[in-house]
Amino acid sequence: MYIIKVKGKAKIPDYIQLRDENFVLVAYFRADRPLKKPEKYGLEGKEEALERLIETLPFGKLQKLEL
Repeated sequence: MYIIKVKGKAKIPDYIQLRDENFVLVAYFRADRPLKKPEKYGLEGKEEALERLIETLPFGKLQKLEL
């Protein structure tokens, strides 16, 4: 799975995209709000690590999600 942080403009907030191995979008959520139903994406129990990663993630750089 891959993760990318997208910079918002004006009133549009920053967003996070989660993409699968084929780069198909599987989740899209606001960077300032937690992911709903993390178990759906195999991320149960990793919510805090994901939040820390999101805080340090640079905008626009696609990275392999390794928690």
